[in-house]
Amino acid sequence: MFTGIVEGIGEIRTIRRVGGEATLTIRVPAFFSDCHPGDSLAVGGVCLTITGVKGDLFTLDVSAETLQRSTLGKIRRGEEVNLERALTLSDRLGGHLVSGHIDGTGIIERVQRLQRSWIMRIGIDKSLSGYLIEKGSIAVDGISFTINRCVGTSFDITIVPHTASVTTISRKRVGDEVNIEIDLISKYVERFLYDRGAVSKETASRIDRDMLIRHGLGGGNGHF
Repeated sequence: MFTGIVEGIGEIRTIRRVGGEATLTIRVPAFFSDCHPGDSLAVGGVCLTITGVKGDLFTLDVSAETLQRSTLGKIRRGEEVNLERALTLSDRLGGHLVSGHIDGTGIIERVQRLQRSWIMRIGIDKSLSGYLIEKGSIAVDGISFTINRCVGTSFDITIVPHTASVTTISRKRVGDEVNIEIDLISKYVERFLYDRGAVSKETASRIDRDMLIRHGLGGGNGHF
């Protein structure tokens, strides 16, 4: 489990493909020296397992499923990626709960400068857009963001100067692809309601506060 607060930037050094799978070697910052084989590492928002450590070079295996669902399937040698070590129980949860299990990819549609910050609009598949909610959380390339607004199958986020300086998001341009992980709580809520027969795929977009309270997901006073 992760928080979406990027700790450092790594560089893809080698990519070895075997059949439909791949093995990556990534150069990591020096303070990642406490990582060991078997540890989880979020790479561009994708949860991978470290299989080898040699100095500042980490080796990680990538499954065919992950290559297909994420931007790692198109990554190239020399590219930089956001890195985050797994959350420990004593850490502050500065972002939101992020599993590192990518739901799909999005396309950057617009980048607008706003004083010292940037507004970025990202388009995603219609099957994921129903999970978006204004002021809700979303992970983009492993970075925790708050959704400013939803526009059809797109959403806007604000990139503040600090985030731009310590992650790869400032290097992204219109047309670039990014990894998307929607808020995992929304997926569990939806599955719960499906299992109780409260909603179907066709009516999921009509999930609201009143419906959640009726089906026992709100407190007795209507607060969550």
